[in-house]
Parts: sequence; structure tokens; C-alpha cells
Amino acid sequence: MITTLSFLGFTLLVAFIAWYATRKTDEKSADGYFLGGRSLGAITIAGSLLLTNLSAEQIVGLNGSAFREGILVMAWETLAAIAIILGALFLLPKYMRSGITTIPEFIETRFDATTKSILSILFLLAYGIVLLPTILYSGSLAFSTMFDLPEVFGISEQAVIWICVWLIGLIGIVYAIFGGLKAVAVSDLVNAIGLLVGGLLIPVFGLLLIGDGSIGEGLSELWAQNPDKFEIEGAVDSSIPFGTVFTGMMIAQIYYWGTNQSILQRVFAAKSLKEGQKGMLLAALIKFLIPVIVVLPGIIAWHYFDGNLENPDQAYPALVKEVLPGAFTGFFAAVLFGAVLSSFNSLLNSSATLFGVDLYKHFFQKDATEYQRVKSGKKFGLILGIISMTIAPFIMNAPDGLFSYIQQSLGSLSVPILAVVLAGMFTKKVPAISAKIVMVFGVILYLISLLILEPHYRETAIAVAEASGITDAKELSIIKAEAYPHYLHVMGILFVVNMTFMLVMGKLKPQKVLYKPEITDAVDITPWRYATIAAILISLLVLSTYFIF
Repeated sequence: MITTLSFLGFTLLVAFIAWYATRKTDEKSADGYFLGGRSLGAITIAGSLLLTNLSAEQIVGLNGSAFREGILVMAWETLAAIAIILGALFLLPKYMRSGITTIPEFIETRFDATTKSILSILFLLAYGIVLLPTILYSGSLAFSTMFDLPEVFGISEQAVIWICVWLIGLIGIVYAIFGGLKAVAVSDLVNAIGLLVGGLLIPVFGLLLIGDGSIGEGLSELWAQNPDKFEIEGAVDSSIPFGTVFTGMMIAQIYYWGTNQSILQRVFAAKSLKEGQKGMLLAALIKFLIPVIVVLPGIIAWHYFDGNLENPDQAYPALVKEVLPGAFTGFFAAVLFGAVLSSFNSLLNSSATLFGVDLYKHFFQKDATEYQRVKSGKKFGLILGIISMTIAPFIMNAPDGLFSYIQQSLGSLSVPILAVVLAGMFTKKVPAISAKIVMVFGVILYLISLLILEPHYRETAIAVAEASGITDAKELSIIKAEAYPHYLHVMGILFVVNMTFMLVMGKLKPQKVLYKPEITDAVDITPWRYATIAAILISLLVLSTYFIF
């Protein structure tokens, strides 16, 4: 009863605060619905950025990876801080100077309307096929495990996942489609505070359990009994070989924090460039601390369950179920529910923005009013939400775990998108035709590598090794890993190929009219005077973690 009341209480509180804060916002105008009237401050931006990113798919997926491989996977979080810093210092000023609403809108001013449309479609594919379904699935898996829903309802886990996916999805659609960005951002901020508090409780209670009431003893026990989980070796057959930190992983991070519409839309809604930079750098600082929430519990779960879980992605919710008292469980369930809704809402709102701003006027009604664009965006968001709810339950069949599925799937889109945005931003002669070719063939080349070449070479290598009498599992794992470049290395290689192609095209067939960045007065673009100092300090903190481990 206490669990249920605390869950409902916190959920209703968030809904009320979001309604109260947005009751006077004009949701019929494009700026009002898509950018919250360009009125967000640094703290709201930081909270919204963290909650857009830190949802169930991140918490469940990364802790599942930590359960398998240990602290190595924290590289995804620490490198994210570096990518956020790069975005705040070098990319955000150029975006906000143009007064844009979407990244494809910037691409249109740099190249042309067709290039913009292709980019918008790639973003929508990433959201509809990868990100929205994984958010729904991971949230559903968490609730199913935490509350033993299959046993409670007497039905299979697969049936529970389907039910949870559709319930979460329908509630999220109501938030995102009818509330606009400001409602999403305000609820993000409240949920961010709750998630940081609730997320920190999990490792605290977990260490208390291991250490018989002492956090220090629990940490000592965890370290002594599982030393391999605290080593950052980056072996060739791990999910993150050391070299990938300098190739595809950095590309994936810069794409996510520097060009991803669902992330940057929160920052474009800032009152000023100063507030946007402060919000991003605050998010980077907090991101540095996030491994305590998204990595450490996975290692605690490995210790507590002796590594015996059928599905590693259940490590986090299973630990929550074991360590949290009833009242806290209800509160944390509400926070996790809010985090799932937050990421789902954010992506749906960004999808509605991409369609309403970039596609509807270009393909469907060239003289559409702002109200018609907002209305069309809402309808599209509804359709995309339903598609994602249909896809989500099938992710339970992903062979390499949830987080790996997300990163491998996004690789096909992140590489060409990042290449086109950077080429468009930092060159003046690269023509639109080269950007179009990269966005189409960049995706195709990655998929050929991932789905055809990689399986062929690795299966062949294993067959040859076994025929030679090699049977040791570790040795076979290394042979398999060395047979073909890791997918993050493939991302790095293709990024270089894409950029080289566009630069060569800029020399051989330069754009006839050189690009001149537009400068608008839509927002104050005075930078934050302490941005560089803050960036250096946060970067030093990040580097220190690698020296420690």
C-alpha cells in the first residue's frame, strides 16, 4: 500500500508542476510548442538534458553491461562529459547565432531543402526504430522485474512486456503531444532531481547489504572479491577495446551531444547562449558522477547474485527489488517511470518538431501556417509513438544486450549525420550533392559491414580455429574479435571516408555560392565568460578517472 501511494503521489506531483509551469505558454505558436518560447534557464536545461539521456535504457542497459564486464563501460559516461563540453564551446554558438529550431533547418541554410529532408528522415528513423522502442522496452523490463509482474498477474513475461510498453507509451504520448517542449522540460527537471536522489540510494543500500550495515565495508568487500570488475583493460574481445575510445566511441558521443535533435532542442530553447552553455556544462559535471548510478549497481548485482542472472539486463531492477524498502521502492518506481516518460516524451516532441518544421511544409503544404505545422507535428508524433510501441517488445531477442543493440543500431545513422553537420559547419565549398551521397551511402556501407562482412569474417575465423584444434573459449573469443574490426572502429573508418569524400568534392566540384552563416537576433548570443575555465576543470576530472583505474 505504501509503495503504491508513494508511486502515485510523486507521479501526480510531477504532472501538476508541469501543468502549473506551462499554463501560460502559447502552445499554438511554433516557438511556444517546439521551443517553450525560448525561455529555459540553465538549471532546467541541465535537468532536461540529463533526463532525456538518463532513462531506463541507459540505467538498465549500462548496468547490464557492467554486470558482464565491470567498470570498463563507464567510458560511455565519462567521455560523454567531454563531448558535451565540445558541443557547448564550439557547436552551440554557431547554432544559436542562426536562431534555428532544428539541426536540419541549419542544414537547409548550408546546403539545400532536399539535404535537410534526408537528414530529418534519418533522425526520424533513428528515433522510431531504435531509441523510442528501447526506452519503452527497458522501462517495461525494469517494472516487470522489480514488481514480479508475471507472477502477480499470472501471465508470461513477454505478455507483461507488451502490456507495460503500451501503457507507458500511451501516457507518454499524452505528455509529449499535448504538452509541448516546456511541459516536457519542466517535468524533466523534477524527475532529474528525483532520479539523482533515488539512483544514489541503490548503490548505498546495496553496499550496506554487502557490508552488513557499513558502506565502507561493503565497498571493501566488493573490491576484494571482484578485482577484475574494477579494471579498465579494454581487451580486444571486450565490448570497448581500448582503441575505440579514440575512434567510434568519440564519434558516437559528439553525434549524440552535438548534433542530435532531441538533445539540442532543449538547448535551443535557452533564454540566451550564456544560459545554454551553463546548462550544458552543468550537465557535463553531473554526467561525470553518473557512473555511480549506471555502473556501480551492476557490479554490486554481480557480487550479490554471484553472477547468476539469466538476463544481465535484469541486474539493475533485480537489485532494486532486493535492497530498497517498500516506501522507497514506490518513490523510485515513480522516478524511473518519470525518467522513461521523459526520454520518450523528449524524442516524441523532437519527432513532432522535425516533421512539423522540416517535412510538412516542404512535402505536404508549402503555405502552412504555424498552427498547421504544430498540428501536423502532433499527429505525426502520435503515429510514430504507435509504431515504436509495436517494435519495442521484440528487442528482448537482441543477442548482445540492450545497450550494445542501441549503439550498434545508431552507428548506421550517427556517422553520416555527424559528418554532414561538421562539413556544413566548418567548410564553405563542400556542395550539397556530396552531403546527399554521404547520407545515403554512409548508411548502406555501415549496414553492409555490420550485417554481412562482420558475421562472414568472424564465422570463418572461428571455423578455421576449431578445425585447427583450438577449443579454449578465451582464445576463440580473441580470434573472433581480431577477425574483423570492432563496430566502433568501423564507425571511425567510415567517418574518415565520409569526411574525405566531401572535402574532395569541395575541391573538385565546389559549391557555386559560398556559404555565409546567417546571424539573427532571435536570442542573445553573448557567451558565458567562465565557460572555458569550467570546461578545463571538468575535463581534468574526467581524465583523473582513467589514471585512477
